[in-house]
Amino acid sequence: EVQLVESGGGLVQAGGSLRLSCAAPGLLFDEYVIAWFRQAPGKEREGVSSISLRDGRTHYAHSVAGRFTISSDNVLKTVYLQMNSLKPEDTAVYYCAAEPVMVYQWNEEYEYDHWGQGTQVTVSS
Repeated sequence: EVQLVESGGGLVQAGGSLRLSCAAPGLLFDEYVIAWFRQAPGKEREGVSSISLRDGRTHYAHSVAGRFTISSDNVLKTVYLQMNSLKPEDTAVYYCAAEPVMVYQWNEEYEYDHWGQGTQVTVSS
């Protein structure tokens, strides 16, 4: 069973930083694409970033490019999302998602079969 466990969310002031973690202990880790999505109240879930653990290729939404960085630790089987210069509009529940081998549209929910439970990020102004 694929299990994804997010952590690292919390309350931070605008301009601050948080680092989210997505642990996947049961995964054949380097065969997966891992993505971060977020869902704000009243809005649809949107793709934030993804990383291919096979070749290291990353993608970012325009709204977070230059502020967020996705990375992985293949020994710990954990993917991180470093979030800097946070804005109130970054407030959302953040989810990690996993799909083996590859995806065609990194920011589409339907590409991913495995999801974590989410972690709340709140940015105050």
